[in-house]
Amino acid sequence: MNSSVHILGAGGIGIAAGVCLVRAGWNVTMVDSNPHKVGIGQSDGMSVDGAITTRANFVQFQDWTQPADAAILLCVKTFDNAKVFARITNFEPVIPIQNGYEAELEAKNHPVEAIASFVSECAPDQPATRITRAGALHIGPRTNVSASQQEKVQMLVGALKQGNMFPVESVANIQPFKATKLMYNAAISPLASSAGVDNAQLLTDPLAQRLFFALLRENYSILRHAGISLETIGPFHPNTVMRILRTPLLPKLMGVFFRPSLRGTYCSMSPDMGSGRTEIDAYNGHLIRIAGDFPCPINRAVIQLVEKISRDRIAPAHSHLHQLAANLSRGIL
Repeated sequence: MNSSVHILGAGGIGIAAGVCLVRAGWNVTMVDSNPHKVGIGQSDGMSVDGAITTRANFVQFQDWTQPADAAILLCVKTFDNAKVFARITNFEPVIPIQNGYEAELEAKNHPVEAIASFVSECAPDQPATRITRAGALHIGPRTNVSASQQEKVQMLVGALKQGNMFPVESVANIQPFKATKLMYNAAISPLASSAGVDNAQLLTDPLAQRLFFALLRENYSILRHAGISLETIGPFHPNTVMRILRTPLLPKLMGVFFRPSLRGTYCSMSPDMGSGRTEIDAYNGHLIRIAGDFPCPINRAVIQLVEKISRDRIAPAHSHLHQLAANLSRGIL
């Protein structure tokens, strides 16, 4: 891998990573299936937080082929993986930066993944994003890697740090970080996107908060029951988060503390609601699969809700949370 990178998906994370690597002097090619976004990128460049426009190569996905010697950052939604994989013959240089677990990707022999704990929201049809919540990019091996592979990863990590757009953490094993991000995403995304609210309202609205905390506890229990290690993403380790949720009055106090940083931020599933496809299977579906016989009624209920909204093209609304609560048996919440 030389100092060239192709970034598949010019969304929030893809644009943020692309600008970062251009600033570090890398040759960056942005690949996207939206011709309008590609056209603007070709003529006007891309930007993060309204900063000075950054130039990069922009290519439509239909015209893209895998380069012979370049890193590939996979930043598309998981439901778009299949069409991307049809164009890739060598998965060694592929580094996914995705949320959730998608079965076909899990079966690929790619050695490294990354997880973003910051929130980056891309403008519709524009190669411009804003980082709405601070956090880091965690990057590391998912399997045993060779010395050569590790050297290439550290080269990328060094460039991302040099670009200085967000903190970058090189970790020994990405899996515990990915599992922790799933624990949070699979609680925030289905509830906030179904209700059509920003992430802060999961901590301000009494019903949304009750459902959010219950789903978060269930997600944690599933992962621990499956023997999956968790790591710290954000201020607290998941074990500490669970102790907070079990302490009377403390969750509401913590909610007051976190609300300001969440206000005006939206989960990545929100723009997909009503489109006919979401990442719900990569989030809550994955949790149900690893749960086996372990009870996970809230995850099953939110999947039914999100799939109904998506299938029937129903608009997000707070009333969906009331329906979700009604569909759950007494004593669960």
